[in-house]
Amino acid sequence: MKSADVASTNGTEPATPSKGAKRAGAVATWADDRLGLAKATKGLSLRKVFPDHWSFMLGEIALWSFVVLLLTGVFLTLWFDPSMAEVQYNGSYDPLRGVHMSRAMASTLEISFDVRGGLLMRQMHHWAAMIFIAAMMIHLLRVYLTGAFRKPREINWLIGCLLLLLGTIEGFTGYSLPDDLLSGTGVRAADGFMKASPVIGTYMSFFLFGGEFPGDQIIPRFYAIHILLIPGILLALITAHLILVVYHKHTQWPGPGKTEDNVVGPPLLPIYMAKAGGFFFIVFGMTALLGGLFTLNPVWKYGPYDPSKVTAGSQPDWYMGWPDGLLRIIPAWETHLWGFTVSWNIMLPILIAPPLLLMVLMVLPFLESWITGDKREHHLLQRPRNAPTRTAIMAALITFYGLSWAAGGNDIIAIKLNLSINQITYFLRGAVIIGPIIAFIITRRWCISLQRHDEAKLLHGYETGVIVRSPDGGYAEKHLPISEADAYVLTARDREEVYSSNGAADESGVAAPGGRRAAVMNKVRSRLSALMFADNVQKPTAEELHEAQHHSEHELHELEHQISTGPNKHGPTSDH
Repeated sequence: MKSADVASTNGTEPATPSKGAKRAGAVATWADDRLGLAKATKGLSLRKVFPDHWSFMLGEIALWSFVVLLLTGVFLTLWFDPSMAEVQYNGSYDPLRGVHMSRAMASTLEISFDVRGGLLMRQMHHWAAMIFIAAMMIHLLRVYLTGAFRKPREINWLIGCLLLLLGTIEGFTGYSLPDDLLSGTGVRAADGFMKASPVIGTYMSFFLFGGEFPGDQIIPRFYAIHILLIPGILLALITAHLILVVYHKHTQWPGPGKTEDNVVGPPLLPIYMAKAGGFFFIVFGMTALLGGLFTLNPVWKYGPYDPSKVTAGSQPDWYMGWPDGLLRIIPAWETHLWGFTVSWNIMLPILIAPPLLLMVLMVLPFLESWITGDKREHHLLQRPRNAPTRTAIMAALITFYGLSWAAGGNDIIAIKLNLSINQITYFLRGAVIIGPIIAFIITRRWCISLQRHDEAKLLHGYETGVIVRSPDGGYAEKHLPISEADAYVLTARDREEVYSSNGAADESGVAAPGGRRAAVMNKVRSRLSALMFADNVQKPTAEELHEAQHHSEHELHELEHQISTGPNKHGPTSDH
């Protein structure tokens, strides 16, 4: 921009603003007097620093896929008709022409075959939903395994768990809208799940469906929930999530110059915003590529929903596969009480297990904080190996999830591998219980082994591959000290302290605060703390590091001397 565009001068008098600049200033002053924009943006620095690491992009994938969902969803709402009124289809798709179906199904076919770009938008919307939930899950794993949920970010962890829950519900309401045979089967299953609830189940079904299943209200109600209620809550929670990220400052990986009190990385403008903008177009482009090349939910093959029919091999979207798997492998457990039938084989996998697993995820940060007694603020991330018990807990949960998810395709596994579906079912019944335990033990021991490897690198250096023969004929591999940057990363962690309980009274016989109940809780906490930190390898002390550095320097000088005087020395010799 030229200076003449905003001010004028004759070279001898002070510059004076142009008329355009005066008008712009007047408009800005008028808006600030009424909206307080200057004060509102005072705390938001455009030079705010954001660390740069590939793992931080997982959250951005979830964010940008949500933006793609909003954009494609707006397009689809212009043509979709959420009505269950029966019509006769007379569109472009010949195999279904003349078939009676709901207006919702007919409008879905019209979007797919008659609206320019409609099928692409439908498939992009569905693929973005898949990516959104997958990215949230992986982002949640990254946050947990690196300790990014610790104080002061517990609220953000809870928000993330709620986002995952709402995203799953949003996905279910979304793929139910076309009213095809597959989605109708899913809605029919949901009706059965609700009716499995003792006493209130039939009332829940009656009020949701507006009468006897399937009624004529479920699609319009799902539509309102899908485009208004849940997206509004999601948008509010995502906004709160991002505000808290800015307020608490972003976490960062340990490294030279990085502490709990600073943030090292590029500024928000222009570098980070340019990267984020480019990454949005990458996510958008990949979603468009998937939507254009890979067919998803071809409702024209399933046909309209008919309550008297069920699709063979019908399965929900992947993120609903694990409760479906538990439903398939659980034994036929039922209890008859006071004239009511309690269907445990439906309640446990569908109505109890998902909320229970969500509650476990939500309480994990607070449980760890209570066991360790750590109330400090943390802005440096932890390597998963440096928290073996925490990493092992997540490995156990992932194993349970994965085995349950695999059980959701037990029929497909049996067909493709030519196995007995009964044998697969019996195996998975035991595996979902034993598998997480085995995963916990292996993962924890693996992390402790990696800790020992890091300790060896710190104290003895890295393996050089140089084999030296000693005067007495023995062979040994020489080690060299690691770089200061690598040593900083390996030592940028706290030494763990096992909590010890003082019992019901102190040394003077004075009762502990809280009485006997507090004493019992402290004893439990002490045992859990001992189990949590048992066998962990603590980082070396300053004295041990100093001694190791002195030893490494001696090894380095000895190696250089041996190379310079040995038979394989470099440079000219007396024989050449």
